[in-house]
Amino acid sequence: MPLPLEAALDLPADDGGDGAALPVVFLHALAGTAGQWSLQLDSVRGARRAVALTLRGHAGAPQPGDGRFDIPAMAADVARTVDRLALTRFALVGHSSGAHVALAYAAAAPERVASLLLADPAGDARMVPRVQADALLASLASPAYSATIEAYYRTLLVGSRSPVITRVIDELRATPPATVIGVMRASLVFDPLAALAAYPGTTLAVDTYLGEQPFSLHRLCPELRSVRIGDTGHWLQLDRPKEFNLILDGWLSGISAGRREAAAATAR
Repeated sequence: MPLPLEAALDLPADDGGDGAALPVVFLHALAGTAGQWSLQLDSVRGARRAVALTLRGHAGAPQPGDGRFDIPAMAADVARTVDRLALTRFALVGHSSGAHVALAYAAAAPERVASLLLADPAGDARMVPRVQADALLASLASPAYSATIEAYYRTLLVGSRSPVITRVIDELRATPPATVIGVMRASLVFDPLAALAAYPGTTLAVDTYLGEQPFSLHRLCPELRSVRIGDTGHWLQLDRPKEFNLILDGWLSGISAGRREAAAATAR
């Protein structure tokens, strides 16, 4: 799955940590920023380099001159940025639509991605009824944009703590409507199942109750290993950081153990 690298943007990066363990890269959800991973960055940087990127069109990141927000273009930005940061091989975490971007990058550059963690990933939105999708997009393109998008996001925040709701809605309001609409349109045509099939490495999904939709990835792809965190909204890494970080640490430790086993087998 080639990426349009010729038009790729260089993304802002929260980059820190210098331990010897495998680096990890984090990609946020639509209308978020790298800051949504601050609790995870603090947790892992004692042992490894950890980088959170802010995706194109979001607060503090460059706007695409051509107005493109398709998933391969966003994955190309990731490719350009990790090259600049000299990250040759790393674990990759993506949340929601950021999971789509992570999948597209991993499918295009599987040799760079040691393992994937998909945090409450966006599902296969091609299965959403066209009438429903078109009605949402039409409302977003109208003067009712603000009321429509905030109502939609509040459905994703059911179960979230009040400070998380406030933060997510504030960041949503700070995100240009063109970005929100563009990424939503792109998600409706992206094929996450093809990307999953193209990536040969290990993948873990960490779901919330929102993962019980018929178009959720672990329902469409039974071989996808998944765990669930309860009592949280869609922004599980903010709502339940202790639980999420325990899963994150176990996943990262499993990658390290696998690398040691592979090295031992090669030595034999």
